[in-house]
Amino acid sequence: MSACPPDVALHLSVFQAAVLGLTQGVSEFLPISSSGHLILVPWAAGWKGVYCAKEGNKFFDVALHMGTFVGAALYLRRDLWSLVRAFFSSLAARAVRSPRERLAWFLVLSAIPGAVAGALLESVIAERLGQPWQIAVFLAAFGLLLWAVDRRAPQATGYEDLQGRQVAAMAVAQAAALMPGVSRSGITITAARALGVTRDAAARFSFLMSLPIILGAGLYSALSIGSNGGLAGQGLQFAVGIAASAVSGALAVFGVLTFLRRHSFGAFAAYRLAAAAVVLLLIVSGARPGTI
Repeated sequence: MSACPPDVALHLSVFQAAVLGLTQGVSEFLPISSSGHLILVPWAAGWKGVYCAKEGNKFFDVALHMGTFVGAALYLRRDLWSLVRAFFSSLAARAVRSPRERLAWFLVLSAIPGAVAGALLESVIAERLGQPWQIAVFLAAFGLLLWAVDRRAPQATGYEDLQGRQVAAMAVAQAAALMPGVSRSGITITAARALGVTRDAAARFSFLMSLPIILGAGLYSALSIGSNGGLAGQGLQFAVGIAASAVSGALAVFGVLTFLRRHSFGAFAAYRLAAAAVVLLLIVSGARPGTI
């Protein structure tokens, strides 16, 4: 049985908006699931005015994702600009003449599986997934998978040397991240590492892959929400959340890429297992409901 009454309107404080903005920005690029954390944080904190407000919360999530897009795009602007120029240069020449042009095409094509899956499965996922106990299971299962793959896979392929089969695996894996708790960056990095892509290259291309998906999903959701969403008199809260997600998103990209130069993904897997354990403990103890 749901713990939420019907037709709850979104009610955010400035503090809550800032916390959720930081949560979105950090967890979008750390392989720990942003969609899962945007559900779990208000659920664990008991913020029913947030997690019970289905339509308003969806609109706020879209705003946070767009903030994250801006922050990450600014940090990765040199890579992005280089790939944009390479893409249009390749179009003009009607040929792929360099590794950079190949990467540009890979980036464009990689968005297709996730976009198709999102368009076809959005309502199914919204209705059947996203419960705290489900998120805990996905956090643990895909955290263990990331750890096992990263521990055994060689670091053979660098960023400039990515191959079609590796990017195809990442693109297909990205579609699975629609399920809260899986993690878009986590599952795409796992797919890349399984095929021998270096940690740094897997993370960098995964972050670049996320930008078209985040932008496209944000625009699509904003249009589909239309007049049913809106700021509802909470413009300051939205502004604070967007700013927090933009700044923390840029810092998260920098932090992960710096961390992976010397470390493995083991710490992220350990965090996922710990978070899953806390969620399940809260449910089993009766401190928080298993469904919302």
